Amino acid sequence: MSELNKSIVKRVPEEITSQGKFELIDEIFAPNFVDHTYVPAFGLSPGREGIRQFITMLRTGFPDIDIKVQDSFAEGDKVVVRNLSKGTHTGEFMGMAPTGKEATWTEIHIVRFEGGQIAEHWANVDQLG
Repeated sequence: MSELNKSIVKRVPEEITSQGKFELIDEIFAPNFVDHTYVPAFGLSPGREGIRQFITMLRTGFPDIDIKVQDSFAEGDKVVVRNLSKGTHTGEFMGMAPTGKEATWTEIHIVRFEGGQIAEHWANVDQLG
C-alpha cells in the first residue's frame, strides 16, 4: 500500500494543481477529507470544496505553476512528500496584485489515508521562498 499511496499523493501537485485536473479531486480525496493547513489559514470551505478553492486561488495567481515531488516517504497510513514549486505571479494571489516575478518555493506535506483516499492533510510551506 505504501507505493500505491505515494503514487496517489504525487498526483495532487503534479496533476491536479500543476495541470488543473480538478476532476481527480473526488477520486483522490475522501468525502470526509480534513485539511489542517490551507482551509483554516484562508477561511475556505471544509472538505473537497476547500481544496478546490485553494488550488483555484493558487492557479489564478500562478497560472504556469509547476510542482514536482522531490522525495516521498510512506509508513502505515501516512505519506510525506517534499515538493519544489515554481510559477510566475501573473494573477492576483491572496490580495496581492500580480508582480510578473517568478517564484520558487519548497513544501513538505503529510497526508493520512483512509479507504484508499486522502483523509487528512498537513503542510509546511516556505512562504519566504
